[in-house]
Amino acid sequence: MSFYAATDQTVLAELGRRLRQRRLDRNLSQQEVAENAGLDRTTVGALERDGRASLLTFVQVLRALGALDELDGFLPATGPSPLDLARRQGEVRQRASGPRTPRGAEDPEPGAD
Repeated sequence: MSFYAATDQTVLAELGRRLRQRRLDRNLSQQEVAENAGLDRTTVGALERDGRASLLTFVQVLRALGALDELDGFLPATGPSPLDLARRQGEVRQRASGPRTPRGAEDPEPGAD
């Protein structure tokens, strides 16, 4: 499915359909998912039917389905950009940086009390 060509409603309905299929693949009823997620069965049904739910509800249902780890595939964490990698190429850290001292807050000379 091309999500870019779809309307928002179509995308939500597809998410609901996929959640329903995941639930059926795990042989769970809407009631079982709802209980495991701390939700009402009608909330799970509405999510599966038209995809409308808060992000919290979506996460609760994913957790109840044992599918929370699939968020990495859905929206993976980003690493350094290719430009940052290119800038760093060839630079090898030699040592860790020490704590920074604010300007004007230099250590007093010993015995200057």
